[in-house]
Amino acid sequence: MLAQLLDTVSDCLPCSRTGSPMQESALTTILLPAALGLIMFGLGLSLAVADFRNVLARPKAVAIALVAQVIVLPAICFGLVILLGLEPLLAVGMMLLAASPGGTTANLYSHLFGGDVALNISLTAVNSILAAFTLPVVVNLSLSHFVGDSQDIGLQAGKVLQVFAIVLIPVAVGMLVRHWRRGFADRMEKPVRILSAVVLAAVIAGAIVQERDRILDYLASVGLAAVLFSAISLTIGYWLPRLFKVERRQAIASGMEIGIHNSTLAITIALSPTLLNNSTIAIPPAVYGVLMFITTLAFGYLVRRDTEVASP
Repeated sequence: MLAQLLDTVSDCLPCSRTGSPMQESALTTILLPAALGLIMFGLGLSLAVADFRNVLARPKAVAIALVAQVIVLPAICFGLVILLGLEPLLAVGMMLLAASPGGTTANLYSHLFGGDVALNISLTAVNSILAAFTLPVVVNLSLSHFVGDSQDIGLQAGKVLQVFAIVLIPVAVGMLVRHWRRGFADRMEKPVRILSAVVLAAVIAGAIVQERDRILDYLASVGLAAVLFSAISLTIGYWLPRLFKVERRQAIASGMEIGIHNSTLAITIALSPTLLNNSTIAIPPAVYGVLMFITTLAFGYLVRRDTEVASP
């Protein structure tokens, strides 16, 4: 019975077990973009224009975090996939993940472990805009390096505009709703966040079901890379600001923002028929989306303990 259910679900998913471009389906053409739009809309509900202005009040913390996100982490991820010898499309999936911004999950973890949530919100706002420009660059360079001829699955000009649209337009709509209907936005923020978490779990489950015949192989080949990258991202996100004398609460916020990548965005870009259209590229973000909860909780515990020890 379970096998029949899995086969039914799998038939509804785009079919590529070899890394070749996937057939279009309702999931990839409608549900995934709609799900991501909902998540980014929910992000917009928590943002206001003042959050962008607040960046000026924390210039050092913001600058360090953005440099880590845009330059340091992609460079480290590149070295990591080379060192571990990942197959080309899995390496591209890791680079896509590295180029993806943080999201509302980072705000939640920052709150739980004593971070400066206001800084998280400011970083999320700026990071979401930057990612619309930097993510296609990282993906195309990665495809060129690891795959060679990336013309069939790269992000050319038209596709870059689509990335820009799916990242920024829902956020802008959410911000407008918050500006015009603040009470409604406050009421909807929690339900949308919960629904977003459910969507994330469903997307990851769908990717796992689709590749269930090779899931152990994928865990063996990319699980270590996902765990190491998660741990490295969290560590750099926290200790790089501390190295430059950023106060502890802001460093915790930076650690969560830089350390928790938007795997839903990465999976959507990988699976969308109008973007990368490749299920193998989606595997690293899907595996990361499960494993990062473990590394983030461990990181949060260690940071909180360090904070308590440092406190008088």
